[in-house]
Amino acid sequence: MDEIVLRSMAKWPDVPAVYGWLALDRRGSFRIKTASGRFERIANAALVEFIGRNYAADAQGRWYFQNGPQRVYVALDYTPWVYRLDDAGEEFVAHTGAAPGELRAAFLDDAGALLVRTGLGIGVVLDRDLPRIVGSSGDAVESVQRGAAAELRLCGRPVPAAAIPAAEVAKRFGFVCRPAPSAGEPECR
Repeated sequence: MDEIVLRSMAKWPDVPAVYGWLALDRRGSFRIKTASGRFERIANAALVEFIGRNYAADAQGRWYFQNGPQRVYVALDYTPWVYRLDDAGEEFVAHTGAAPGELRAAFLDDAGALLVRTGLGIGVVLDRDLPRIVGSSGDAVESVQRGAAAELRLCGRPVPAAAIPAAEVAKRFGFVCRPAPSAGEPECR
């Protein structure tokens, strides 16, 4: 986290958390709730980078943005990470700009989305990158879709792959899509 965030947390340790105002969509965009109640994509690049540098999860698997002394919990459209291929098409990059580290496993869900488990955690792969990825692993993808374990070739490396129902992803990987306050936890309104 940014040094200024760490200092503000130490100075004001008991600021209530915020819920229901920030979301992460399946394309890796952070969205903020407007006065009209709709969510709009945050377009300011500096703000998006600040959120990305201060994005983390608590012990309950609720993802948040540490905004100075205040936690702003993030509603997830699917997974806490969204991965895309870099400009060269050779490596994955997280929606925050972070390098995901080791590719540990791949999953195809029942809606046709590709998920990868990396050193950062589980994330959905940006749909626009699927043709480049699937094009080199067509037979393996078909095997996984039929329920057989297989290996996909991702970023030049073989990665074990399996099918997973989309409805089971959050529970299996221990994250909360719609964070809510814990019992007795103060909340800003």
